[in-house]
Amino acid sequence: MNMITETKKAKFEVKTENYEVKIHPQSNRLYHITITREAIKGFLEKARNENFSVQHLEYTPYARHLVAAFLLEQVGEEFGNLLREIIHDRESGGFTLGLEGVTEDTDEYVIFATAISHLVGIPNFDAMTGKYYARFSVKDTDNSDSYLRQAYRLFTLHTDGTFVDEPTDWLLMMKMVEQNARGGESRLLHLDDWKELDKFMKHPLGNHRFTYKAPSSKNVDQEIERLTFFDYNNKPGMCFIDQFVYPESIEQAKYLRDLSSSMENDESLIELKLPIGNLVVLNNIFWLHGRAAFEKDPNLYRELMRQRGRFNKNAI
Repeated sequence: MNMITETKKAKFEVKTENYEVKIHPQSNRLYHITITREAIKGFLEKARNENFSVQHLEYTPYARHLVAAFLLEQVGEEFGNLLREIIHDRESGGFTLGLEGVTEDTDEYVIFATAISHLVGIPNFDAMTGKYYARFSVKDTDNSDSYLRQAYRLFTLHTDGTFVDEPTDWLLMMKMVEQNARGGESRLLHLDDWKELDKFMKHPLGNHRFTYKAPSSKNVDQEIERLTFFDYNNKPGMCFIDQFVYPESIEQAKYLRDLSSSMENDESLIELKLPIGNLVVLNNIFWLHGRAAFEKDPNLYRELMRQRGRFNKNAI
């Protein structure tokens, strides 16, 4: 794995009365944030006292910002700036954190994750569920039209938002429930760690606009043309998913196949273990993500939540 310099490693490490930020034990690219149980309890109690249910968050968009304010009341106003600085930082761009076992109520998971997402930016409308977030399950059997729910297939590395015409700057994934699951780790690759990035970026097809189309389950009826590589603050950004890109020739198909294979086999790929009640937030411009296959089990069940969206222009 490519290592970050000692100076960069320590950039966001901090310990306060209410939370601690450390380099993630599985990756020098990521940070792990631990919020004290007392602060989490205070946050959840405030949400309950204000009657901020999941339905209220779904129906009342400004309430989502208010739960973010509830969290800042418990941990300090600087916490929001810290999250935004990490997610914008090219050397990192990602963090994990969780509820520290304070609750197992999945509605409270949604409320907590909503507070985190609204400190990072603004979630997009998720057409798959008709909400600002999506909850979906992975189990032994599946008849869906994508690899998202298919447990025993490798879910290849990709970025989100390839087939919609709105910015998808960041991604939040939270593990809600898990039973009889072996395997299925989150697979992550930072664009700057990909050994063959230059090879594919400088290829003649590296600046070709490919067509992306969503399957019916996504409830998105449009075609989008996307550059695979683009400039992002004078460094490479990427937009790619192998399932929904429509090449127009054998040459293009081979390029896309080789690109995907190169990333899947890169030595810097991380397989992240995410406990129940924990979430990971990634910069979707320069992090790719996927999922390892599960081991076969007829009683397998995992439920995840996803939020993804744009940066708030007023934030950083």
